[in-house]
Amino acid sequence: MKTKILYVIDGIEFGGGERVFAQIINGLPEDRYEAFLATAPNDAFQKAITVKNRTFFPVDFSNRYNVANLLKLTRIIKDHRIDIVHGQGARAEFFARLAAGLSGRKKCVSTVAMPVEGYDVGPWKRCLYAAFDRFSERFVDRFLVVSDVLLKSMIQVHGVAPGKVIKIYNGIETDLYRPENQLNNRRRIREEFHISDADLLIGAIGRLVWQKGFEYFIQAIPDLVQALPKSRFVLIGDGVLRRDLENLAINLNIRDSILFTGQRTDIRDILSALDVVVIPSVLEGFPIVTLEAMAMGKPIVATAIDGITEQIMDGREGILIPPRNTANLTQAIINIVSNPMLSDDLGKTARERVTAEFSVQQMIKATIHVYENLR
Repeated sequence: MKTKILYVIDGIEFGGGERVFAQIINGLPEDRYEAFLATAPNDAFQKAITVKNRTFFPVDFSNRYNVANLLKLTRIIKDHRIDIVHGQGARAEFFARLAAGLSGRKKCVSTVAMPVEGYDVGPWKRCLYAAFDRFSERFVDRFLVVSDVLLKSMIQVHGVAPGKVIKIYNGIETDLYRPENQLNNRRRIREEFHISDADLLIGAIGRLVWQKGFEYFIQAIPDLVQALPKSRFVLIGDGVLRRDLENLAINLNIRDSILFTGQRTDIRDILSALDVVVIPSVLEGFPIVTLEAMAMGKPIVATAIDGITEQIMDGREGILIPPRNTANLTQAIINIVSNPMLSDDLGKTARERVTAEFSVQQMIKATIHVYENLR
């Protein structure tokens, strides 16, 4: 008999969490597992899940106080005889945990990919969310965390027993990210963006939210344009701060130097067109975009914050700078562009490390091991 797993996630955007769930579902042995997914309707998310053994249930988790969501999840669990509930995301996880507890104490797995400080809410609501999380943690059998700092936080701050917390790094499909096979994609993307092959293209990728620190990337552009006259810039992604970031570019008189593309799903192809990848985040869990850039052999300038420091060693797989530091960001980019040998070495070493340590196969295997050892 197949083990039935209900995955619960917000799904409003096709972000890192959704990407990881799609990877896991696609990697489950179809003769042993059947996947169910409760999430907001999202075409990109559904298209990313390619296996036949999956069923979607539309659930809107945007309102954390909507009791109907709890009732709907409970009904899904009972009607389909779900064995394991696996949730991720501040709002969705709360309902997933409670539903598992109310449905005959089904096994519950919770992925913690972001500290509570990273919730996209105000300070008072953040405190309320933290209280909800603490209450619902009693229904969780295993916590999966994506970094060392989250592992320590769950044990030392939340008081979870060490045996219930397991670190599993996010992974990437390294066989699909081969820099040597991307010349045509590089040309196509640059043509679309109206960037010549002689220009330097420096880019950042992610949701346009405060945690990503994209304002520091934009603030660096005036000095970079002066130092690197043939440089162009691109910001890939969408989010609540898009208008603010566009206005910042206008106020700095560099709007013509930066392209805002909005949401894109062809991140691998876009990476092939970039010469330098910038990750200016101020708060992260374990960002997938870092792994994608590493797999593509791109030189990276990133902030030395928790999560990223487990992916990149300064001067080895990339250049690390203090967060919220435009001057250091600017200088690091100039150093990479001015030193082709350094750029090549960083990209090569990054590719080697992501292939060895952060493959999607390793992540899927570790996750299935958790499922199989639930007691």
